[in-house]
Amino acid sequence: MDELIENAPCGFLTLSRDGIIQSINGTLLKILQCPSPELLIGKHFNVTLANSAQIFIQLYFFPLIKAKHYVEEMYVSLITENGEEIPVLLNASLQENNEIVCVILPMHNRNAFEDEIIHAKKMAEDAYREKEKALIELECALKSLEGKQQELIEANKQNAKYKLDTERELQLAKKIQETTLTKDIINENIQILSYYHASKALSGDIYGFYQITPEKYGIILLDVMGHGISSALITMSLQSLFQKLISQGVAAENIMQELDQYLHELFRNKQDAWHYCTAIYINIDTSIQTIEYINAGHPPAILQDQKGNQQEIFATNPPLGTFENISYKSKKINYTSGTRILLYTDGVSEAFELNTLNYLLHDSLSNAVAETRGIIQNALENRENKFEKYNNDDQCFILIEL
Repeated sequence: MDELIENAPCGFLTLSRDGIIQSINGTLLKILQCPSPELLIGKHFNVTLANSAQIFIQLYFFPLIKAKHYVEEMYVSLITENGEEIPVLLNASLQENNEIVCVILPMHNRNAFEDEIIHAKKMAEDAYREKEKALIELECALKSLEGKQQELIEANKQNAKYKLDTERELQLAKKIQETTLTKDIINENIQILSYYHASKALSGDIYGFYQITPEKYGIILLDVMGHGISSALITMSLQSLFQKLISQGVAAENIMQELDQYLHELFRNKQDAWHYCTAIYINIDTSIQTIEYINAGHPPAILQDQKGNQQEIFATNPPLGTFENISYKSKKINYTSGTRILLYTDGVSEAFELNTLNYLLHDSLSNAVAETRGIIQNALENRENKFEKYNNDDQCFILIEL
């Protein structure tokens, strides 16, 4: 590397189109507290990023750099060897040789400035609320106490009834949503098990797996932006569409294309209601032992062979409903008997430390697949577990053994 770049007052590195680190300068190594470039070269860019930044990079950075060939002032956080998060500004461009050139500027004071602004805004909002509260109390004091008490009694009765009716409707909607989820598939060729937990009464996560022919299976997992009623309504409409497409044996690329087009049509000229969703779809042919997959901005799936060797299926396309006229392309790999696949939403990965899912999957290599599902489920549900962090997102994962 050129000496000027090596000692430049900013971080510099180059990536392959798939995000593999090709080179890195000394300045960035110092920022990361990494003693040698050999520890990073050849690894995915994710190893230098904080957990939250990894998802952001997959959802926005790589789709944007491939679509526009440049990225300006993207705010992310790096992670040092000691686990410290370093806020930085990232600028990048895609070269003609498909190499991604990145310049990284540390922003150590940005978080402090943002905290001060947030604190000042909160103080102003609190003062405004106190003023409004005082005005309301003054107005109420000027009115007849007896009349206001009666109005309050009637209002409480109506609110209680509305709350009860709403809770009943939400519980019914939750049961309907859960009823649409497909049941576990277990036979001599494949086992497909699932776990599903909504952070609220309704969930923005949805999945389905279907036996298309005696040898072929289609598995899809989607995570709609946000959670609650609005996200749940979108998942239900998407579920009816992908169930029909997968059951009819439609090609993987066409399935994702149809779902993407549906979201664009659903929110056309309605930007205030716009939602996108991440998705991963895999098509398994047990007769020739192949896995065809498309990852649309979703957390990477984990593949583990019978010996415990693992590989991750990273995003190959942007999320559904983001960019119009995207051509979704599938990839295909072969598998051997005993291979396991773990699909999950970000509500699962964000509940753990980095690579915990990989460790849980690897450590349960000798366990039956149902026991492995129980191990991951217990780690999610047990707040005393050493891997658990507070998480307020929907959680869903699918575990497959071939």
